[in-house]
Amino acid sequence: MIQFRVTTAASLLALLASPLFASFADAADKVVMQIDGAAAPFYAPLYAGVENGIFEKNGIEVEFIYAAAADILTNIAAGNVDFGFPNGDAVVAAAANGLPVKVVHTTYQRGIGALLAKADSGITGYKDLKGKKIAVTSLASPNYLQLQVGLKLAGLSLDDVSVEVVQTGAIVQSLQAGQVDAIVFSELRKYNLEADGTKITMVLSNDFLPSFGNVVVTNAAKLSENPDLVKRFTTAVTQSYEWVIDGHVNEALDIALDKYAPTWPKDQKGILTTAFEQTFVPTVWQSPLTKEKGLGAADFAGWQKNADILAEYKVIDEAPKAEDFVVDPSTIGQ
Repeated sequence: MIQFRVTTAASLLALLASPLFASFADAADKVVMQIDGAAAPFYAPLYAGVENGIFEKNGIEVEFIYAAAADILTNIAAGNVDFGFPNGDAVVAAAANGLPVKVVHTTYQRGIGALLAKADSGITGYKDLKGKKIAVTSLASPNYLQLQVGLKLAGLSLDDVSVEVVQTGAIVQSLQAGQVDAIVFSELRKYNLEADGTKITMVLSNDFLPSFGNVVVTNAAKLSENPDLVKRFTTAVTQSYEWVIDGHVNEALDIALDKYAPTWPKDQKGILTTAFEQTFVPTVWQSPLTKEKGLGAADFAGWQKNADILAEYKVIDEAPKAEDFVVDPSTIGQ
């Protein structure tokens, strides 16, 4: 054990200037963040935050690994990883099952699910789906729930439509080929379809079913025992996203495509840029709430409505209280 005894102001100044003290002061906390899915350019702000030294500036050395959302939350609850970046629906389900997980940064202020149909189909909303063939990727997917809620609000039900389950890699093509009349999937696919010359009508699911895309989670014990680390981490996340929002979409995508997701087709950069500039920057990462309270702010009413609807449709047994598993980053450490 190294012990320091400082007896004079001069000796204190000498200590502060010493390389030994600097090595202690500059030591970064090493953390692991497990991200939903696989390395993809959609996580460009986090990658740019590392490459630009933003995490380092906040005293953090972060390693990114990847897994399915449910596995991330299991690992968070067990303390196997420090932070996770799953989708919001999976977090609600984990909280409903009693896992000690906490949302500490609502990074995506809304979900990106949407009803997509060809503009010449006559489909302008859920009211027009009666007798139509609709594709989803799974009967256990959030998009299937969005379809049910949208139909109910339009005075329809699943009995009024034909539901087709189509794999993720083929669902867009099924709409292009006319095999289905509409799909409930990601709004980002609108940009792929329009890039191929297909005009699209889109209805955002978040307009009637508040949900959240990727959010930062940690273990309840870590939040309680080391709020300083959690605060510095969420600050680094906020600053990383702010850098992209402040006019650096192109640079962030270059970082992601060159170093973190090199197998992603480079010819997709144009579509990705459009998606970032038209969807992520203006309305997913930012909202009226973030304008008031900063990026990552917690929309407790939105979280609660999401949980209540998941319980209503028997996705979970009982809705947890949003205040029990969601934290506003501005309050961490207070």
